[in-house]
Amino acid sequence: MAQNNSSKGPQEPVIENRKARHNYTITDTLECGIKLKGSEIKSIRSGLVSLAEGFVMATEQPISMTLHAVHIAEYAPAGSHRQHAPTRTRSLLAHRREIKKWAIAARSRGCTIVPLKMYFVDGRAKLLVGLGTGKKSRDKRQDLKAQEAKRDIDRAMKRR
Repeated sequence: MAQNNSSKGPQEPVIENRKARHNYTITDTLECGIKLKGSEIKSIRSGLVSLAEGFVMATEQPISMTLHAVHIAEYAPAGSHRQHAPTRTRSLLAHRREIKKWAIAARSRGCTIVPLKMYFVDGRAKLLVGLGTGKKSRDKRQDLKAQEAKRDIDRAMKRR
């Protein structure tokens, strides 16, 4: 008999990197698995994660994708001997051809791979990464103007 996911316990957190879409123009996304320790999973379920300063490195030789500078807070009930380092390098899990494709894309000038969102799928932690190019300050201003104009239009339509 199939189980309904909505009847399961409390809602799992979705951790987003809001700065990434402000600082980068995201052209492509990829969902990856993450190789984690038990105390890290517990900490992620509690929502004690900061993706803002994180970045991803993909290499062709050897083929690997790693997550750097993402802070996952220590999980206090785990005790001192089973604790993880908060900002350690973590391996990302994806198909070899995808990793190779992303490594080639990241090598191009001005491109970087940034973590966008961390969430759970069937009890497993997933990371949505994006291939982005850095925005100039004028691009950010234009985006803010467009966003504000859209908000004004929505307000006007709501009043009608």
